Amino acid sequence: MTNRVKTVALLTARMGKTAELRTLLEGLIAPSRSEPGNLRYDLWRDQADENRFVLDELYVDAAAFAAHRGSPHFQHYLARIGDLAERVSLGLEPIAVRQD
Repeated sequence: MTNRVKTVALLTARMGKTAELRTLLEGLIAPSRSEPGNLRYDLWRDQADENRFVLDELYVDAAAFAAHRGSPHFQHYLARIGDLAERVSLGLEPIAVRQD
């Protein structure tokens, strides 16, 4: 397989924080997508629960992922996310992945 790094974050807004969470997450899209090692940075919302969001991220390698985590926009996210949402982050290993 490849050295790509795939991560998915599941975020559920705390009561009354959905709009603020969405604004924070939307603010990550442009700067994250412009990072040299970023291949995917997509934001999704659960069709069954408008308070639940998914960040779908893909990086060329571990160095690109580390650079993202060290970026000012990610550090801003980390500083605020605990007040806005419950968060589960999954680091994924490819097993049968379509290569486009």
